[in-house]
Amino acid sequence: MGRTRTYEWEDPAVTAAAVGHDSGLDFLRAVQGGRLPSPPVSATLDFTLDEVAEGRAVFSLLPGEEHYNPIGSVHGGVYATLLDSAAGCAVQSTLPAGMGYTSLDLTVKFLRRITVDTGRVRAVGTVVNRGRQTALAEATLLDAKDRLLAH
Repeated sequence: MGRTRTYEWEDPAVTAAAVGHDSGLDFLRAVQGGRLPSPPVSATLDFTLDEVAEGRAVFSLLPGEEHYNPIGSVHGGVYATLLDSAAGCAVQSTLPAGMGYTSLDLTVKFLRRITVDTGRVRAVGTVVNRGRQTALAEATLLDAKDRLLAH
């Protein structure tokens, strides 16, 4: 018998319309606090923004079978989504009101497989350097024992 998963999300236009009105940090705190809806991708993959501070963002996910690839472990795209979210939001947390950003590239190195037995994982993003036009951020994906899963 097949397995099912049902989830809901809110209108992404509400959150998108709020981008740039406040600082990036205030915007992310509004999402984290539920004053603005989380993006639909977080409902699709079931991950959350757990921490945000100037130059830092932390997301977490409890791996489930719905995240699996055909060989029985979490799909690399899930790793990449968590890492991209953490790194991107770390940069966003440093932006003043009226300024936006986009990712220029993403390189992921996979070090350990993730399964349902891994338990909750968290992606920790930090800004390494921020200039006037570009910023460099890095992110690490860790298990509950702080073992590095990917970066």
